[in-house]
Amino acid sequence: MIQELKIKNFLSFKEETVLSFEATKDTMLEDYQVVEVVEGVRLLRMALIYGANASGKSNILQALTFLRTFWFADPQSMKEPTGVIPFLLDRQTPDEPSHFELRFFAEGIRYWYVLSLDSKAVHTEKLYYYKPKSAQPTMLFSRTLENGQSVIKINPAANKVGAAGLEELTLKCLPNMSFFAARNKVNMSLAWIDVAMNWMEAKILPYIGPHADMFEYAGRRIANNTLLRDYLLDFVHHADFNISDIRSNKTEEALPPQAVRMFLEDSSLPELLREHIKETGSLPSLRTEFQHRVKNIRGEESYYLPQSLQSEGTKRTLGIEAAVYEAEKENAVLSIDELEASLHPDLVEYVIEQFLKSKNESQLLVTTHYDPLLNTINDLIRKDCVWFTEKDETGNTSLYSLTDFNGLNKISSFQRSSAVISQWRIRRTSKNQLRYGTKSQDQTAECTDTYNNRCRNYRAMVFYSSSKNLRI
Repeated sequence: MIQELKIKNFLSFKEETVLSFEATKDTMLEDYQVVEVVEGVRLLRMALIYGANASGKSNILQALTFLRTFWFADPQSMKEPTGVIPFLLDRQTPDEPSHFELRFFAEGIRYWYVLSLDSKAVHTEKLYYYKPKSAQPTMLFSRTLENGQSVIKINPAANKVGAAGLEELTLKCLPNMSFFAARNKVNMSLAWIDVAMNWMEAKILPYIGPHADMFEYAGRRIANNTLLRDYLLDFVHHADFNISDIRSNKTEEALPPQAVRMFLEDSSLPELLREHIKETGSLPSLRTEFQHRVKNIRGEESYYLPQSLQSEGTKRTLGIEAAVYEAEKENAVLSIDELEASLHPDLVEYVIEQFLKSKNESQLLVTTHYDPLLNTINDLIRKDCVWFTEKDETGNTSLYSLTDFNGLNKISSFQRSSAVISQWRIRRTSKNQLRYGTKSQDQTAECTDTYNNRCRNYRAMVFYSSSKNLRI
């Protein structure tokens, strides 16, 4: 499980930004939404990120996606870029390295991973772990850049590696690749490191964007997994879809000779697929159909309709639920950008509710504009799982937790907040002071520096705690 993600100088995050999954002392909804991974460490199963369009909320998911891709990317030469994109709205940051830190638990062991790199090479890469009941990290490996070459050091107390093995690992670790990509090429035992590497590879699932074709993903898995099929049927039944059965079958589509040649010449296709097309002259495809029941003058009848006649909302819901199912079964981390895209509002809450009802170590990282979810705080979701992004005039994105704001015991929706904002205007009157005004009266509130700075970024997040007091 992820404990904390820290990023700096990546996309819209110029300054150091921290997303934490650590739960507060609040015990609300704890049985299913909080996991005590080790004694005293309580982690949340979900993080929900709100923000305006172009505020940078999706870039948090992109940071995790970048790490997942970079860890196992295998560049064929030292000239290939690393793929990292720094903060570009500044003269200095494009020439500075981007920085990432990830704290996570794998098989009950706490790890701390550090990565600093630019578009050409990795400057620093380190992995630590914590021995049971120890507050001090123990280094497993460190990797630095010296004279354009990777220099790797492995802690012999944690992993015994011979000189020949270390030399081979160093030679295979190009400056523009991760230690883990090189480690995959060397036949050796690195027990503590491999536990972390296996978690990185298997437990962070692919990112789901708002326009991702999730139904193909679901269809492929339904064809080979009857348990998933039954799970999705149960889901659509309770979600009140008019679907009583799903069948998915693999088929072969015959290709004309010219199309076969085109596929064989396409080097971007997997080698196994091109071999299949060469041998059979056909393209494997998937046919998924849905059974719908109707009532008419003849009584109740059932008909199978192809996926092309299903709504985008139905197909996206099934695709997302198939991914959620995999995350739950694998105790993995799933990132979904704009969960509400193509979904009915009631389905947004239902997807989250079903996920949070499962008791496991899976985690969900979601961005959304769907403000009615805020009305479910302490009923469906916890206060400490809600985060907000705001982009300032420099183009930098800031990330704040809802728990940063004291006195928020009662949450209104953004819709109500917008109505409040239309009546109230906020203007700065001094360094540590804000003035709130209406047509009928002015009120002045003295604020601390922290309060003042956060109010500036969260001027759109206004909530009433009573009819007379305004709090943010």
